[in-house]
Amino acid sequence: MFAVHFMEKNMVILTQVLRDIPSIDDDLKIKGRKGKVINVQETEENGIQVQVEFEKVVDKSKTSVKDLGKKKRK
Repeated sequence: MFAVHFMEKNMVILTQVLRDIPSIDDDLKIKGRKGKVINVQETEENGIQVQVEFEKVVDKSKTSVKDLGKKKRK
């Protein structure tokens, strides 16, 4: 059993006790966000840090730059 710390940059996103260690380029989903394992590093006897890069979230509710210039007609 390993204490696996999933990290994005320098922030700990999730800590789990797992039997299997994720490998590099594995796809995973943490807290509803899709991500990919970049780096796996052993820190202590049973501790492992896993660097994860999450996909960028696109906010579809924002208006585009083109729509800002248009005026509404009544």
